[in-house]
Amino acid sequence: MRYELYYWPEIQGRGEFVRLALEEGGARYVDVARRRGADAMMKFIDKAKTERPPYAPPFLKAGKLVIAQTALILHYLGPRLGLVPRSKADRLWALQLQMTITDLVKEIHDTHHPISSALYYEDQRPAAKRYTQAFWRNRIPKLLGYFERVLERSGGTYVFGRNVSYVDLSLFQIVEGLRYAFPKRMKRFEAKVPRLIKLRDAVASRPRVAAYLKSKRRIAFNEWGIFRAYRALDA
Repeated sequence: MRYELYYWPEIQGRGEFVRLALEEGGARYVDVARRRGADAMMKFIDKAKTERPPYAPPFLKAGKLVIAQTALILHYLGPRLGLVPRSKADRLWALQLQMTITDLVKEIHDTHHPISSALYYEDQRPAAKRYTQAFWRNRIPKLLGYFERVLERSGGTYVFGRNVSYVDLSLFQIVEGLRYAFPKRMKRFEAKVPRLIKLRDAVASRPRVAAYLKSKRRIAFNEWGIFRAYRALDA
C-alpha cells in the first residue's frame, strides 16, 4: 500500500501524529501538500464533496478509502503497520487512549487561542494567560498523570509493555511539543511523570524515528501549529 497523507505543508499540527506512525511503521507514503502544495489538498476536498468528503485535514487516502480524524486514521493504520496488538480489546484500548490525547491536543491549542481560532493570539493575550495558568495548575497534572498511571500498569516502557504502538508515538509528540511551547513549565513538571519521559526517550531512540527527526521530512516547531512558544505564557 502507498498512502497519501493530506495536511498543511508548513506545520506539524495534527498531521504529525500520523506522520510519526507512517515513519515508524516503515510505510510508503506521500505527504501530498508538501510535495504538490496546499492547493492540491483543497482541490481533493472539493472533488470529494459528492462522495464521502473529509471535513478538514488531516486525512489519509489508502487505495479507494479516504479516512479523516487523527485518532481514526491511527486506528486504521495501527494493525496494518504493526503498531497495535492483535486483540480487539487492545485495539479499542489504543483508540480510547488516542482519543484522550486528542482531547489534550485541543486543550493545548486553547492555551494560545482560548477565545477563538479566528482571532490572532495578540487579540486574546489576557485570556490566554489566564487559561494557561489554569491549564498547568489543573489539566496537565490530571492528563499527564493519567498517562503516567497507564504506563505504570503496563509493565514496560510503552503503553503495551515492550511493544511500541501509535499511542506511544503520539505521547512522544506531546512531550516534545510541550517542551517547545513551555520549556520552563515542563522542566519543573517532568519529575512528576518519569515514565512518560522514559517513553519519550525510548521513542526518540528508535532507528526509524531517529532518522525521521533528523530529516527534512520533520517540520520544525513554529508559531503556526498546535504548540507555540510564547514567552508570556511560560512563566
